[in-house]
Amino acid sequence: MPIRDDANANAQADADDFAALLRRLKDRTDRSYGSLARRVDMNTSTLHRYCAGEAVPQDFAPLERLATFCGATPQERLDLHRLWLSAVAARQRVRTADAPEYATPAPAPDKHSPSSPPPSSPPPASSPPDASSPPRPWYRRPRVLAPTAVACALLATVGGISALPDDRSSEAADASRPTSPRTTAAGAPGRSAEPSGTQPAADLPLTWSVDSLVWDKGCDHDYVIGKPPTQVPPPPVEQDAGLWAATQGAVHGRQTKVRISVQGRSSTAVVLKALRVRVVSRGTPGAGSAYAMGQGCGSDLTPRRFAVNLDADRPIARPKDGADGQRAIPAVHFPYRVSAEDPEELLVDATTQTYDARWYLELEWSSQGRTGTIRVDDDGRPFHTTGIERMPHYWYGTNDAGERAWVPLDSYGGGGSV
Repeated sequence: MPIRDDANANAQADADDFAALLRRLKDRTDRSYGSLARRVDMNTSTLHRYCAGEAVPQDFAPLERLATFCGATPQERLDLHRLWLSAVAARQRVRTADAPEYATPAPAPDKHSPSSPPPSSPPPASSPPDASSPPRPWYRRPRVLAPTAVACALLATVGGISALPDDRSSEAADASRPTSPRTTAAGAPGRSAEPSGTQPAADLPLTWSVDSLVWDKGCDHDYVIGKPPTQVPPPPVEQDAGLWAATQGAVHGRQTKVRISVQGRSSTAVVLKALRVRVVSRGTPGAGSAYAMGQGCGSDLTPRRFAVNLDADRPIARPKDGADGQRAIPAVHFPYRVSAEDPEELLVDATTQTYDARWYLELEWSSQGRTGTIRVDDDGRPFHTTGIERMPHYWYGTNDAGERAWVPLDSYGGGGSV
């Protein structure tokens, strides 16, 4: 059919222009596909398909990482985003032209939820632009690196959505929510996949789980315990820290790392708009001693993260680059998109030198005209982080009698945590 042939030709032309720009950016680095893919967190074959014009990503996030690593100019970033929008829209037109017309609703395909209209009448969030009009920016696309004109169009679309009251999660997690082992007791830091709030979790378009038992480089952490060293058992490994901390009444010392895993419930995109820090209380650290879990461990890998200074008057989550040896790992910036096929993991690194702080996070989201905020905390309780300055500080080593025991940290000459 002529219409289908025109759609296919336009789609291929847009994909070719898009792929040509990707190849120019790649060639600038003098790296192989495999080397470049590793540095921008992409699959080698996927990157090759994009550069060959055989596929177009549904998410702009990997293209942003690629442009950043390849040193793209502002104009190249704008061109990349424009060509990507055109290529995505053209591919959608081809799928629409190829799809048969339905007289009656047909079973929903995998890309739509059971309540979605059939493919011949897709929902507004994923409907392709009319073939006679230029493609419009999709408000659910993440981290658009474009000049003012594109940014304003994006904001205007989001601003036109009617704001609904914040959706909150329930204490009863939905059966489909990803879970992690429950190794905690009341009052202890730990892992949780059970959100707090009043809105049924099944009503939300996304799921999430929280792990606050994350150690630096997987082996280094401080806990504050109100017991003398002779009453504290040897340090656990990271995966056993929840039970150990619960039985000792331990509190995170100086630093709390929180890993948040977020995923959509369907292929419909959910935009994560912002991550807020809420401080419940800040006081003077109580009595106790700091116990270092590290045993001289070390690694060249520093993951990208959101750094939170709990000593600041108004703590905020600041994106920070990571590093793998000499290679920088670009930080994550809001907003960006998640779906069932495209989950995301956020690492929050909160520190305090001065206070005994209790705090939690709020993650703002939007999807198909709905907006909301989920509270991220420690299984219904605020996270608890306390400063360790002027506290006795111990590590687990060999004492003067040649026995393994908690000994003062300054007696360790091999480095360790400080």
